Amino acid sequence: MSASPDIPPPPRRSAGGGRWFLVAIGLCTALLGALFVWLMARSYLRAKAMHAWPEVKCVILSNEIRERLHDPQSPREFQVEVIYGYEWQGQARTGDRLTLRGNPWTSKPNLAEKRAAEFPTGMRTTCRVDPANPDFAVLKPDSLAPGYSIWFPALFVIGGLGIAVRALTRGAPPRIDD
Repeated sequence: MSASPDIPPPPRRSAGGGRWFLVAIGLCTALLGALFVWLMARSYLRAKAMHAWPEVKCVILSNEIRERLHDPQSPREFQVEVIYGYEWQGQARTGDRLTLRGNPWTSKPNLAEKRAAEFPTGMRTTCRVDPANPDFAVLKPDSLAPGYSIWFPALFVIGGLGIAVRALTRGAPPRIDD
């Protein structure tokens, strides 16, 4: 049985829509990856700068656990409030920051107790002082881990750009004519 000459062949679909969709997906993936590369690089550079701050001797002056309750339906939250004294260029100063972001709140009382046990009152330790602002000191500098992990979001940048480039450079599919 042969095809009737009155029936036209089915129209050939353009691959342009699918191609541009892949380009858009690739570029979105690359942009999201680039955002995370930038955020991790910023965190790493900030932590690296903190590790370069001078380390000075300090003593824990007080250590207590604060508690708060936002409303009756929310769990209680706990925060370790540590105050320490240090000397910078002959001047006595006090600090209250565990980390750059301050002292985090937690809903786990045992975690707050563990954090408080790290810095008992009277303990002699070291803190890092920002030389540009000697009133700002931290007991724990930020981790350098973002710098060691930046390769992961970089894979999304490379992969997303690869998808976009491949979609743009791939040749049109061959047309099959009878």
